Amino acid sequence: MGHSRAEKAQSRERILSIAGQIIRERGIDAISIADLMKQAGLTHGAFYVHFASRDALIAAALERALQDGEAASAAGNRSGGKRTVKSIVNGYLSRAHRDGPAAGCAVSSLSGEVARSGALTRKIMMAKLDRYFESMAAASTSASDDPARARDFAMGAWSTMVGAIILSRVFAGDPKADQILLAARNVILTLDGQIEPDRPTEPTPEATGKTLM
Repeated sequence: MGHSRAEKAQSRERILSIAGQIIRERGIDAISIADLMKQAGLTHGAFYVHFASRDALIAAALERALQDGEAASAAGNRSGGKRTVKSIVNGYLSRAHRDGPAAGCAVSSLSGEVARSGALTRKIMMAKLDRYFESMAAASTSASDDPARARDFAMGAWSTMVGAIILSRVFAGDPKADQILLAARNVILTLDGQIEPDRPTEPTPEATGKTLM
C-alpha cells in the first residue's frame, strides 16, 4: 500500500513538473491533458486519479510554477545571505531570465492570462505577489523608518520589473531588449537611493548573469 502511494505521489510530481514548465513557456491554454499525460508516460485516464478537472490541474501547476521560479531565484542568490534590493533586481532583470521563460518567473510569463482566469488562479498569484512585495519592502532602504513608503516602493519595483521582462521579450533580437532591462534596473535602484539619478545605463555582471526568479 505504501509503495502504491509512493508511486502515485511520484506520478503527480511528474505531471506537475511538466505542466508547470509548459505553462511558463507556452501559456495556460497550451495545456492539453492528452499530451501532458503522454509526456509524463501515463495514460489519459490516469489523469483523474490525480486531479478532479483541468481547472484543478491548472491551479496546481500555477502554484508549482511559482514555487519553482522562487526556488530558482533563491538558488541564484550568490551571496547566500539576506536578499537585497540590488540582488533581487539584478537577478530578475537578467538576460538569462528574459531568455528562459520555461525556467523563470511565472508572474511575468502568465500574469496576463491569470488576470483573465478564474478566482482560484488569481488568488494563487496574488498570494505569491504579496510575498514578493513583502520581501522587496523588507529589503528597501525605507524599511525601518517608513514602512508605508517601503511598501509603495516594493509594488512599484515589482510592477516595473515584470513589465520590463515582458517588453524586453517583445524586443527579442533588438538592442532595445537589453536597454529596457538596464533602464528598469536603474530606475528602481535610483528610487531606492542606491545610485544617483541620470547615471548612464551600463551592463553589469549581475544583469547579464544566470540568476532567475
